[in-house]
Amino acid sequence: MYYELIDLEVCMKVLLVITGLGMGGAERVVVDLADGLVSRGHKVKIAYMTGPELVLPKSEEIEIVSLKMKSSKQIPTAYLKLRKLIKKFQPDIIHSHMFHANMLTRLIKLSISTSNLINTSHNTIEDGNIKARMLAFKISDSLADISTNVSNEAVTEYVRGGAVKSERMITVPNGIDVDRFNFDKVARARIREDLQLVNKKMLLAVGRFTPQKDYPNLLNALHLLRDSRQDFKVFIVGDGPLKSDIEQLINDLELTNIVELLGTREDVSSLMSATDVFVLSSAWEGFGLVVAEAMACERAVVATDCGGVAEVLGNTGKLVPLKNSEALANKIDEVLDMDSTEYTENGTIARERIIENYSLNINIDNYLKLYKILINNAL
Repeated sequence: MYYELIDLEVCMKVLLVITGLGMGGAERVVVDLADGLVSRGHKVKIAYMTGPELVLPKSEEIEIVSLKMKSSKQIPTAYLKLRKLIKKFQPDIIHSHMFHANMLTRLIKLSISTSNLINTSHNTIEDGNIKARMLAFKISDSLADISTNVSNEAVTEYVRGGAVKSERMITVPNGIDVDRFNFDKVARARIREDLQLVNKKMLLAVGRFTPQKDYPNLLNALHLLRDSRQDFKVFIVGDGPLKSDIEQLINDLELTNIVELLGTREDVSSLMSATDVFVLSSAWEGFGLVVAEAMACERAVVATDCGGVAEVLGNTGKLVPLKNSEALANKIDEVLDMDSTEYTENGTIARERIIENYSLNINIDNYLKLYKILINNAL
């Protein structure tokens, strides 16, 4: 798809719509985007459909609007609230994120004469009934002006699944706040003291307890690794519906002395600095935001080869096949044995890669260009 871009240096009104504001990568991306847009002089509101407000923007100028949807029965009510908000705010751009918000904003276009709708997906696979969701995306595709996804691999999966034609979805990678995510020596010392890490190497995983993150893969790898070395401890940040299952598996594999669940934390950047190896054991990802955050903190990464993770890692870090606990254990073992010079050099290259390709400023620039293209072509 090609549009002629006419210079349009004016204040835009942007409505960001998202399924929820719980703890998650997509939620963080949206609030960071909102803060970035406001810092550049644009007016932003965020509307979310359901759940608690756990991830919020820093700027007090950004109004957060709850559509108060607690079940599917309240979709009509959420629809009417969003429609009223759009008619009052009159946004230049409506930019939705995640499946349910994407569908809701598409339906809104059936009753409001509005253009400039961007739908962003954040994964190679949408949770739930995949075939039904892909079909819904395909049937309603014409209601969006353009769709985006967070990696080339994620776009390819949507095209391969028949949800969208290749020219109707483009890649806009996520952005990392490299000022927030950077190696902090003081934070490292403090966190390691708090966690009572003495003569132990630290492994860290971050993500909700859901099938996507495949924590059984990680725990089985640790079970194998424990047989050959005992100089490490593992911390997992997150919460979610499978927490009790994960706790039971930790007990069953007799990993209680080396695995600790930290729950939901607000200091992930500090934990990144404290760790020696960041591990992603996911079965699928769109981008792998936490991988990029760890790289920005100059940490070594071992990750499953899912979604856009390989694109993000480049020639840094270690990739392993999906659902292969033995391979995961072997790569963790390999990285734990890296000498300090190799580790430092790898960390420096990793951070440079994020700054050059995946910084928050680049992400905001990319979306602003897309917003302006759509506005110009609607004039």
